[in-house]
Amino acid sequence: MKFLFPKLLLAAALAVSAPHAIAQSNQGLPPADPLYKTIAKLDATLFDAYNRCDLPKLGSMVSADLEFYHDQTGLSLGRQSLVDGVRNNICGKVHRELVPGSLEVYPIKGYGAVEIGIHRFTHPNHPEGDIMGEAKFIHVWQLREGVWQVTRVLSFDHHSLGQ
Repeated sequence: MKFLFPKLLLAAALAVSAPHAIAQSNQGLPPADPLYKTIAKLDATLFDAYNRCDLPKLGSMVSADLEFYHDQTGLSLGRQSLVDGVRNNICGKVHRELVPGSLEVYPIKGYGAVEIGIHRFTHPNHPEGDIMGEAKFIHVWQLREGVWQVTRVLSFDHHSLGQ
């Protein structure tokens, strides 16, 4: 029992210093890197389809066995579930944009890449600046036979911006 307090103290110190260490870490590939440019372009294409409700294009960019983890709606499995969700809940109601400067890209050897960022949601038919909120996201992209597809999505920390 006499060693419990030092262990708790060490755990607390690590918990406090870990976020600082992460904040000081590398922000992924530089924007000039070819993989960064590829993923940035894929993100733009994916969310152009999302914003325009181009469901065939959107569906083609995600894997059939997609896993989508959302902090407010839970787990959604499969391409069709995503397409149906966008059709029923997003089309004409929500517009997504990537927050400038938030994109991070990391390679996954032999698989593809991880994309991390912050996205902002607005009302598509309201004046500019009518922001619904923001969220953090992580996309896992797989390159298979020359085709990039999203295989896993985490969308979390959804919050309004003081409205």
